[in-house]
Amino acid sequence: KSAELTKDYRHGDGVLQLQLEDGKVSVYLPEHFNFIGTGPGDLSYSLCTNNLPHLRNPDILVGENDLTALSYLHEPAVLHNLKVRFMDSKLIYTYCGIVLVAINPYETLPIYGTDIINAYSGQNMGDMDPHIFAVAEEAYKQMARDERNQSIIVSGESGAGKTVSAKYAMRYFATVSGSASEANVEEKVLASNPIMESIGNAKTTRNDNSSRFGKYIEIGFDKKYHIIGANMRTYLLEKSRVVFQADEERNYHIFYQLCASGHLPEFKALKLGKADDFHYTKQGRNPVIDGIDDAKEMSTTRNAFTLLGVNESYQLGLFQILASILHLGNVEVKDRDSDSSIIPPNNGHLSVFCELMGVTYQDMSHWLCHKKLKTATETYIKPIPKLQAINARDALAKHIYAKLFNWIVDHVNKALHSSVKQHSFIGVLDIYGFETFEINSFEQFCINYANEKLQQQFNMHVFKLEQEEYMREQIPWTLIDFYDNQPCINLIEAKMGILDLLDEECKMPKGSDDSWAQKLYNTHLKTCALFEKPRMSNKAFIIQHFADKVEYQCDGFLEKNKDTVNEEQIHVLKASKFDLLVELFQDEEKARSPTGAVPATGGRTRLSVKPDKNKGGQASKEHKKTVGLQFSLLFGVFDPKRAVQQLRACGVLETIRISAAGFPSRWTYQEFFSRYRVLMKQKDVLTDRKMTCKNVLEKLVQDQDKYQFGKTKIFFRAGQVAYLEKLRADKLRAACIRIQKTIRCWLARKKYLRMKHAATTIQRYVRGYQARCLAKFLRRTRAAIVIQKYQRMYVQRTCYKRKQAAALVMQCILRAYMARQLYKALLREHKTIIIQKMVRGWLARQWYKRTLKAIVYLQCCIRRMRAKRELKKLKIEARSVEHFKKLNIGMENKIMQLQRRIDDQNKDNRALSERLNSLENSHAAESERLRVELTRLRGAEEDAKNNANKVTSLLEELERLRKDLQNTQKEKKAIEDWAKTYQEEMEKMISELKEQNHLLKNEKNDLNRLIQEQGQQWTEKMQRALKEETQQLEYDLNEERSRYQNLLTEHLRLEEKYDDLKEEITFAVNVPKPGHRRTDSTHSSNESEYTYNSEFAESEEGTRGGEDVSKAILDMSLFLKLQKRVSELEQEKQSLQNELDRREEQFQRARARDDEEHKKARSAELEYESLKRQELESENKKLKHDLNEMRQSLRGSAEAGSAAPGSPAYTVLLDQLNASNEELEVRKEEVLILRSQLVSQREAMQHKETMTEPLPYIEDVQKLTDAKEISQAYMGLKETNRSPRFTRRPTEVNELVSRLRSPFPDYHKLNEDGELWLVYEGLKETNRLLESQLQAQRRSHENEVEVLRGELQSVKEDNNRQQQLLAQNLQLPPEARIEASLQHEITRLTNENLDLMEQLEKQDKTVRKLKKQLKVFAKKINDLEGGQMDVSPGQTTDEPVHPVNIPRREKDFQGMLEYKKEDELKLVKNLILELKPRGVAVNLIPGLPAYVLFMCLRHADYINDDQKVRSLLTSIINSIKKILKKRGDDFETVSFWLSNTCRFLHCLKQYSGDEQFMKHNTSKQNDHCLSNFDLAEYRQVLSDLAIQIYQQLIKCMENILQPMIVSGMLEHETIQGVSGVKPTGLRKRTSSIADEGTYTLDSIIRQLNSFHSIMCQHGTDPELIKQVVKQQFYIIGAVTLNNLLLRKDMCSWSKGMQIRYNVSQLEEWLRDKNLMTCGAKETLEPLIQAAQLLQVKKKTDEDAEAICSMCNSLSTAQIVKVLNLYTPVNAFEERVSVLFIRTIQTRLRDRKESPQLLMDTKVIYPVTFPFNPSSLALETIQIPSSLNVGFLTRV
Repeated sequence: KSAELTKDYRHGDGVLQLQLEDGKVSVYLPEHFNFIGTGPGDLSYSLCTNNLPHLRNPDILVGENDLTALSYLHEPAVLHNLKVRFMDSKLIYTYCGIVLVAINPYETLPIYGTDIINAYSGQNMGDMDPHIFAVAEEAYKQMARDERNQSIIVSGESGAGKTVSAKYAMRYFATVSGSASEANVEEKVLASNPIMESIGNAKTTRNDNSSRFGKYIEIGFDKKYHIIGANMRTYLLEKSRVVFQADEERNYHIFYQLCASGHLPEFKALKLGKADDFHYTKQGRNPVIDGIDDAKEMSTTRNAFTLLGVNESYQLGLFQILASILHLGNVEVKDRDSDSSIIPPNNGHLSVFCELMGVTYQDMSHWLCHKKLKTATETYIKPIPKLQAINARDALAKHIYAKLFNWIVDHVNKALHSSVKQHSFIGVLDIYGFETFEINSFEQFCINYANEKLQQQFNMHVFKLEQEEYMREQIPWTLIDFYDNQPCINLIEAKMGILDLLDEECKMPKGSDDSWAQKLYNTHLKTCALFEKPRMSNKAFIIQHFADKVEYQCDGFLEKNKDTVNEEQIHVLKASKFDLLVELFQDEEKARSPTGAVPATGGRTRLSVKPDKNKGGQASKEHKKTVGLQFSLLFGVFDPKRAVQQLRACGVLETIRISAAGFPSRWTYQEFFSRYRVLMKQKDVLTDRKMTCKNVLEKLVQDQDKYQFGKTKIFFRAGQVAYLEKLRADKLRAACIRIQKTIRCWLARKKYLRMKHAATTIQRYVRGYQARCLAKFLRRTRAAIVIQKYQRMYVQRTCYKRKQAAALVMQCILRAYMARQLYKALLREHKTIIIQKMVRGWLARQWYKRTLKAIVYLQCCIRRMRAKRELKKLKIEARSVEHFKKLNIGMENKIMQLQRRIDDQNKDNRALSERLNSLENSHAAESERLRVELTRLRGAEEDAKNNANKVTSLLEELERLRKDLQNTQKEKKAIEDWAKTYQEEMEKMISELKEQNHLLKNEKNDLNRLIQEQGQQWTEKMQRALKEETQQLEYDLNEERSRYQNLLTEHLRLEEKYDDLKEEITFAVNVPKPGHRRTDSTHSSNESEYTYNSEFAESEEGTRGGEDVSKAILDMSLFLKLQKRVSELEQEKQSLQNELDRREEQFQRARARDDEEHKKARSAELEYESLKRQELESENKKLKHDLNEMRQSLRGSAEAGSAAPGSPAYTVLLDQLNASNEELEVRKEEVLILRSQLVSQREAMQHKETMTEPLPYIEDVQKLTDAKEISQAYMGLKETNRSPRFTRRPTEVNELVSRLRSPFPDYHKLNEDGELWLVYEGLKETNRLLESQLQAQRRSHENEVEVLRGELQSVKEDNNRQQQLLAQNLQLPPEARIEASLQHEITRLTNENLDLMEQLEKQDKTVRKLKKQLKVFAKKINDLEGGQMDVSPGQTTDEPVHPVNIPRREKDFQGMLEYKKEDELKLVKNLILELKPRGVAVNLIPGLPAYVLFMCLRHADYINDDQKVRSLLTSIINSIKKILKKRGDDFETVSFWLSNTCRFLHCLKQYSGDEQFMKHNTSKQNDHCLSNFDLAEYRQVLSDLAIQIYQQLIKCMENILQPMIVSGMLEHETIQGVSGVKPTGLRKRTSSIADEGTYTLDSIIRQLNSFHSIMCQHGTDPELIKQVVKQQFYIIGAVTLNNLLLRKDMCSWSKGMQIRYNVSQLEEWLRDKNLMTCGAKETLEPLIQAAQLLQVKKKTDEDAEAICSMCNSLSTAQIVKVLNLYTPVNAFEERVSVLFIRTIQTRLRDRKESPQLLMDTKVIYPVTFPFNPSSLALETIQIPSSLNVGFLTRV
């Protein structure tokens, strides 16, 4: 366990204070320490000696890829490093110098896929994480680079995974050699593994599939470093396992496979049973392995035999021999006496053995129990005892199995042998590692001896590497003292050594194991320190091997070393009738032992080990060693003791010791300066890095022996890097402390200022608060005073009012009393006064009456007297006149007044009299009423008197009624109570109902809301589903497009293969001279579709002929093989040609049938048109006749008034109106007829479309941006695949198409008989046919619809005009009315005549056009029948081009270039083959060659020369292919022709005459459209060519970018000083410092700028540039992420910052180029998330949740891989805990994603070519003289 010193150790200290990492006190105490005491996690050790514990490496070195990079190299450091890598990071591979240590995880890891192989291919060994593929790549690369043979040694104990590692190494060679498509040699090499495992592997206690033999596989390569064959050698086969197995072990797998398959019919004759029935298979008592089906394994073994060429009869013979071995083991031997034995007669198993082996029973049973002794003169037959007989039986079984094993190995080698000369090889040695068990015998002795020899050679190789490194760096070095195991080897193999004494003892007649052991003791016990004798045994010895001491038991050594078989038994077998058995023993050696026995493999130990050494010395100029370590059978368990044992046994620790003895740590000067720049001062930094490092090291390390300066590196002793790291960490820690101090000071000051400001603010607010409180207090005081005032006032007023009220009450009572007294007095007084008043009144009235009466009497007397006097005077005056006049002055007025008064009085009198009469009447009535009332009252009185007697009865009745009333009231009260209760209950019920209603309303609202939410969710779900479906449809569409483009790529690859075979055939026929090496071609010329011109073919053949002069002479076998292949290809070509002809005939028949249907439909239309025309003509004649009659009638009746009703003119006008109405009805009927005709035509056309629906254009598909359109297009594509025309294809073609559309089509199987090309051609032809038919029908349909719409509109207009005319005529006078109607009729008839003339012209034009097409078709039919077609002279040497149907068109001619037929080759040569893209791109308009070629094509179209059009297009396509094949690796050339091909394709579309491509044309450009030919088929061919050029452009771009990506994106430090360089081991990785020639991010951006500028100069379409940039960024992101996932040293926080900065620079480049919308940024999303993952916190569950939500573009395997690889670069970073990684895995376990770890860098997005019309007018193009096309003439 690791710990940290809590107190510095000083020399002489007796105690070490330690702090464990886990804080536990229960630890293992070393023998050099005594435990003193503990605290919480503290340990104290008393030092007994001067031996101190091993120092631990710094944290940044823990988990290093290379153990030699560790500063402290010792066993604890190695174990700790391996444990961290295996347990924490789940990494099973670790370097140890040139050794790769592999830990067997006992589970399948996803690190061996093809993507991993591609990632390691071409990489330096130190640049990637340790892997078996890295070792294999290093061997393959050095073999190819240095042309030296290589060897890989795979060693380890049983179960360590040696065989699996060897298989993966061979698989890597088979994959990277690129020979998979040739002879499938690597499949045979890999197929040998099941065979060798079945006959050489067995179950042991440590491994279920342990290899019990060593093998050396030599994989041969040719000069191109492709696998051509292999050879296998086997060593140390454990033959004893055939006859004996320990407990829990099994025999070889093949025996159990045979027993499991014994029920098969072919194995019935072997008479097999279960494995428990045979002695040789039941000794281990565990015949079954869990999870293994022996019957299935048997099937795999037989399939492997078949693949290697072992036929069925040989296989059955092998199984027959193996079954006979099993039966031989069951032969029972019995004692006859003490010196002899016998086999009972008719032994069943021996009978079966003899029957299977074809030998006689008597001979075999005799010689199993006897042996022959020969002397010089006589021969004796001696019986042998039972034990010797059993040993002889077992020896025979082992001998037969060994012979069978060797025979199988020989046949495997024959199957893997190649006739091609081997140029180099890589050897893979899979052999046992050092073994030591409780009981070690002869097998372990041989294995350990072989490992001693290998270890010696390996130690010398490691020492040599160290020596070469020191000499190369020119540093002084001393001889490193390393362990030399030569004494141990001498002990074993020298004269009088162990093997020599063993052979000598075997030759002795009575030699025994005991005597041999005594000889060993006498010879070596005192003379050799490596040989020891056990204390408790005299039959064992101990050898001190390089790994450990091993005790060997002597029992069985002599028998196993002799391994002899009775010669007579061999003779019996040789006399067998079984041919295979005789073949096994035909090469039997004739050597004989002194006992007359034949040695089986006598002396095999030295013979088997020597080839290891010799072959290793031959191949190992550069050695690789892969060591497999098995720690436990359970994954995740680490056993340190066992690990140390295996590390020692495999020599890893010795390698480490050799490295540690010298200078294990090595730095380049630049890396040292970059890492330890922090330890230098500014004045120490010089321009010379070497001097700077020297000066700094002299100051830092005082002992100069601790380091040495080489030419390019600094070499350090063990521990010095750790010391420097400590200094660096201390410096950084001090700097961090200073930074922390400053920052903390700044933070404290900021905090103080904040606190001060806060305190001031608090004070301000507190003081304000206090002031407000004071003001509030004052206000409250004032308010309290006011309240007190009013309260006191209220109290006083209340008291006053109370007193006042009391006083008032008292006053009131008093005053009331006084008032009552006064009232009483006043009342008495008042009553008195009343009495007095009444008395006095009576007296006064009496007095008054008397007085009044006297006065009245007196007045009467006086008035009488005066009246008398007045009367006298009046009488006197009356007698006087004057007096009379005076009296009469106002008399009249008075009379009138009086008269009025009299009248008034009369009125009043009358009113009074009336009133009086009414009163009298009323009085009378009242009197009468009163009288009646009085009478009634008197009667009532009498009744009352009568009723008085009834009162008593009424009172009683009233009492009874009262009682009833009380009862009624009680009932009423009860009813009221009940009603009240009922009302309450009803109210309660109503309230409950209201509540329920409320709840129901709420529930209803909730349900409504839920329904709305669900509806919204369903809407969103449907929208999401629609979106997903749209995305799926887009994905399917892209998949279809990608599959189509991949099909084009496969077609191109097949053409390349065809060209290569043609060249090889040419070379074989011409027998070229020595010295020539053919360079591979990367592009094809597509000769299967189009032809080369003869001049190009002749020039190419001349060039090839010139190259063929230096070709080496092929051997006869290769020539015959190629000749056979040529014949096969010729047959294949002929069959393809026949199939093509048959397809062509079917196509022509189908097309003729479609043309016939079209002609029928067209003839029907013509007939209908002719009938319509005749009807219109007759109607026109009738109308003319009516017009003439009308004119005659008008001439005859010209008099005035003729227009009156009833006149002839009026009658004619009415007739005309009626005729117009009838005509309108007729027109309506015609419209109905036309509508019905249109509907029938639509139905017919829909039916025809379902029969001939074409595949959509790739260009048109790009326009389907809407989801509905995409879905329709996709469904149309699927319906096309199910259309009847496709179902009419042969069955084999349909099956082939289904196989092609499978998710993972096997293209090799598909193209066995050329079916792939056939399907491709058939699809193209069908696509073209359906496309042309659809376009023609679409155009005709649109034209007919437009015509019908026009006619309908004209009918409506006529109707409106008729109605308007009628209304106007009715308003006009009769004469004007007749004239207007006549004028209108004349106008209408004129228009009709003009329309008829236009229709007639159109019909004539259509007839002329059809006649021309008929002539063209007749000419083509005649050409086809004659079997010859007029082809240009340049096409006579190639395959004929398929005839293309080119309809003619008639349009204007402008903007053309004329050339002669013989100038076509010159035109193509100057414009394509010899054109320099750089000059054209810089000086001329973009796409000029495309415009020139199209203008030439227009002229050929103008002159109506279809042969010239076809020839020119074919020459253009083939020439472009040829120039790309020649210069396909030049990005500028490929980009130039991609741009020109697209421009030529756009020109063909723009000027095709199709309305969909003419929308943006000018009128002049529309005039320039092609007039005679429809080149839609060639547009598809050019589109395919553009796809091929685009893919070539991507490959060229990838080849340029590939070397830059890793260096620029990962290794180079764009931000200097952020990431430090870690120490490296022996395998130096690529430096991240920008040295000269190192790629940086600027290099990548410059290259991207170069790509972009070149494409822009060439005029590449912007959309196409976006697709290229997207592909570029995908490659950059994928390659960077893949390397990040395979490089532990790159997974750090600082590297994540570097990556994010680099990605930001790339995004900035996209913004500068306005390419942010091209989707390139999204391709970098996985890389961005990986960089973010390196930088985020990785501790808590919240961090895990954030990581899971953030990394949605990374797979679970990628996330876990990054977390496992995360490595701190500085001491301040922390590792990711295992618990956190498990948390991440738990959260991501529900993700459904691919388990693939790496991104596929070979993915190419499907390309589209959106239509991009040109605004450039053709007639304005000026052709420069630099193009050398002066022979062209402008037209």
